[in-house]
Amino acid sequence: MTLSTSPRVVKAGLVLVDPKSAQVRRVIALQYNPEKLTRSLQMQGMGEPVDRAEALRLRGPAVETFRIEAEIDAADQLEFPDRHVTTVEAGIAPQLAVLEGLVNPAAGDLLASRALAAAGTLEIAPMESALVLFVWGANRIVPVRVTDFSIVEEAFDPLLNPINATVTLGLRSLSVDDLGFDHKGGGLFMAYLQSRERLAGKAATFGFDALGIGGLP
Repeated sequence: MTLSTSPRVVKAGLVLVDPKSAQVRRVIALQYNPEKLTRSLQMQGMGEPVDRAEALRLRGPAVETFRIEAEIDAADQLEFPDRHVTTVEAGIAPQLAVLEGLVNPAAGDLLASRALAAAGTLEIAPMESALVLFVWGANRIVPVRVTDFSIVEEAFDPLLNPINATVTLGLRSLSVDDLGFDHKGGGLFMAYLQSRERLAGKAATFGFDALGIGGLP
């Protein structure tokens, strides 16, 4: 029995948004929050060689990348098979298939492109995926592109359906440089950047004495 005073655990996850209508297509909540989130920011300088007059200039927002490792497990559902018929029949394969959809075009889109090619269409636009938002709490909602995705299936039921797996996701932030200011994702990136600036404003400030110097030479 869960006590009413137990804190509600907020889950990390992904939100898929239609890039044209901005309508939410799907919300993917991770079963368990990863214990570690690896972030890397690559500064967008002026490139090499740098002219002296341009040494301190930035071309745009830093390119931020994320790497998370999440576990998906069927143990809790299999404990109550009457309530989780899909898990009994297919294990965690449906959850894995949802994540695989992040890096694959829809079969219908592939068939539509094939039909256009067969009809003699000279120029066929590349298929457009959903806008992916990485959500790590209410204060960290970032438009991203999935750059790499791996699955290690570690346990199986008698029908060889996976019942435990570790998923590793590599994500690259999409900024206004990638999407533009008028795009829904561009607006979300600006909100994310502004939230980081507000956090920076709350950090403690120090004087030169903290560095063991009286001032700059």
